[in-house]
Amino acid sequence: MARTHTPWGDWEPAAPADVHELFAGFPAPWWLAGGFAVELALGHSLREHGDIDVLVLRRDHLAVQDVLRGWELWAADPPGALRPWRAGEVLPAGVCDVWCRPAADQPWRIQIMVDESEGECWTSRRNPRVRRSVWSIGRIGEGGIPYLAPEILLFYKAKNTRAKDETDFAALLPLLGAEQRRWLAEAIRDTCGAHQWLSRIGPGLGSPGCCC
Repeated sequence: MARTHTPWGDWEPAAPADVHELFAGFPAPWWLAGGFAVELALGHSLREHGDIDVLVLRRDHLAVQDVLRGWELWAADPPGALRPWRAGEVLPAGVCDVWCRPAADQPWRIQIMVDESEGECWTSRRNPRVRRSVWSIGRIGEGGIPYLAPEILLFYKAKNTRAKDETDFAALLPLLGAEQRRWLAEAIRDTCGAHQWLSRIGPGLGSPGCCC
């Protein structure tokens, strides 16, 4: 884990085990996302991490204030301004990230990602046509830590890919079975159009066959 600097203060991400302990009382599904989730899927370390991402559904996001009671919670208002997340405030649809730290004089430790759902379906905030049953989008890693399924991790990383996303793609792709590859290819094609990953995922893949 790396300490990184931002205009809004330093980041020193919490360890996955610490996040798991903090969210033990969360009354709804949650999942690690981003690079730490990639490593849970792989079963080993891959690279350094500047933050740690916890994904929750918008319908459940107010419960974050209970499990992180006493922490400083700052919502990221588009296009990139941080402001305090007031107690009991329902975040509007355009606000999808919350930075969290134990106190003002401590580094940021956790980033909350807020995603959408309809009934018992998770729906991507980037493309509502991309959807899955809430109970199908996660896996359980070492120590009982929940994390997003590898194909969903890669779907998120397909937009504006960076060097670390290419590293994660190369590491995770061999783990995907035929149905996972089919879902990922269709989700990327429907959301991003032509994409450099499609030919590597597999040619001629059609419908993902896993919508709600």
